[in-house]
Amino acid sequence: MLTLTTFIVSFLVVFLSMPLFRGLAVKLDILDLPGRRKIHKEAVPLLGGVAIYAGFILSLLLNLKSIHLFFPILAGATVILIVGLLDDIIKLSALFRLGCQFLASLFILASGNRISFLPRSFLGDTVEIIITLVWIIGLTNAYNYLDGMDGLASGSAVINLFCFAVILYKNGQLPLGVLAVGLMGACLGFLPYNFKKEKMFLGDAGSTFLGFILAGIALAGSWASDNMVKIFIPVLILGVPIFDMVFTTIMRIKEGKIKTLLEWLQYGGKDHFHHYLVDIGLKPHGAVIFIYFVTTSLGISAFMVSNDTAIEGFFSLFQAGIIFGIIATLIVVGKRRRSGW
Repeated sequence: MLTLTTFIVSFLVVFLSMPLFRGLAVKLDILDLPGRRKIHKEAVPLLGGVAIYAGFILSLLLNLKSIHLFFPILAGATVILIVGLLDDIIKLSALFRLGCQFLASLFILASGNRISFLPRSFLGDTVEIIITLVWIIGLTNAYNYLDGMDGLASGSAVINLFCFAVILYKNGQLPLGVLAVGLMGACLGFLPYNFKKEKMFLGDAGSTFLGFILAGIALAGSWASDNMVKIFIPVLILGVPIFDMVFTTIMRIKEGKIKTLLEWLQYGGKDHFHHYLVDIGLKPHGAVIFIYFVTTSLGISAFMVSNDTAIEGFFSLFQAGIIFGIIATLIVVGKRRRSGW
């Protein structure tokens, strides 16, 4: 009952308040203006992420007994949202954003949630902490990268959160499952307004917020009894934003577009997974649906391996890698043909 109530409250709060947030964004001139590196042709209000945050937090108030369990994730996510909102308004430097993302990640690390697979030692602990920081900061930015077409980031988040919630409930982790369902409802409340003529965008505030929360849920959840499988499951569920970030970064380095970490954070362009799908012939909505399909397939794979051994989990991850390898090859070949190579 709590799960259903949380979902309904978060959905309705966001869905019903969206016109208010849209009007506020227009009044305060918090708009995403069209440009060479963007696909929209007119200014679009950017407070969709703030509306999602409001509905999400209000829905969690129904579960005050357990909200303290989420505090590190919520505190860090609030920092990410504020920094993203400031970036939407005044354009912060890449170094400042990276520093704030690092500080926000420390909330999760301080709570004891981290990637754990090495024997306990100073070196092992240090390596795990570094990998955990890369995971949190990487996914925070990966979801920002993914937010390049109508419905892509928020719709993908709905699928990711649903997959997380199913496994969490199966494993008896009700409080974290409620957290996932609350955010899922908020994203669904926003989604219709991302497709309307009078639309709203998540903004950097919303996309980075979603990425941070998903990274936090992945770390906080107990996904399997096997240490390696419990790492494979979140990687499978979040495979699309991970692939997009890795593939886009490799292509940009190869083409000489970025040379440093700060350039990686600052660079923006129409060279992400979804853009390449359009380049090889798909319509924007077709590209979004294709990514939904891939995301759902990976989520099903994650559910199927949740009771498997490390070897079986590795083969599922390997299969996903082959699929992404084929997609990457098709994209590169299609790009070369269109360029006349």
